[in-house]
Amino acid sequence: MNMMKYRGYAALIEYDEDDRIFVGHLAGIKDIVGFHGTTVDELESAFHESVDNYISISEETGRVVQKSYSGKLMLRVSPDTHAAVATAAQINGKSINQWVSEILDQAAHL
Repeated sequence: MNMMKYRGYAALIEYDEDDRIFVGHLAGIKDIVGFHGTTVDELESAFHESVDNYISISEETGRVVQKSYSGKLMLRVSPDTHAAVATAAQINGKSINQWVSEILDQAAHL
């Protein structure tokens, strides 16, 4: 599975071998927005058009345009884990937020 990004939205891409097309869906929002294409260029164009249409239709109908995520993450961990994270961040010369952000980014992009 692959991903594309446009205007702050991410889409998950799959290949449908039965229909021989690439199929994408916006990720991280509650609405269902899909698109497809037979080539990468066609898929990318359809993705951009879908995002633009989603935003336009939401605005026209007065619905709140959903964004993927705000960038704020509330996380609960054990006191021992919290202490270990604080120590690791300090050893690396970073704040807990900086250190955890880097670790999560690395883990998410394996």
